[in-house]
Amino acid sequence: MLEMLTFPHILGFIAGLLMSISFIPQAIRSIRTKDTKSLSLPSYVLFVLCCVFWFCYGLALPSAPMILWNGITIIVSGMVLYTKIRYG
Repeated sequence: MLEMLTFPHILGFIAGLLMSISFIPQAIRSIRTKDTKSLSLPSYVLFVLCCVFWFCYGLALPSAPMILWNGITIIVSGMVLYTKIRYG
């Protein structure tokens, strides 16, 4: 799983970091307010499923950036999805 840190890997880590943190404000807002009526349930289901497949693809390669950031994004966007299902 440990790879040489090359320019493409650095790009992967940066892209994954930005993708993962982009969901944090939505997760915080959804959990605090329990207001998810403006969020699309099919969209979040598809996004979480997409991240699961990218995570599995990262395991198959193996690719540390894909494994790390898709794992984190699954957790964060999964929290939003859970909130949407629970309170939506």
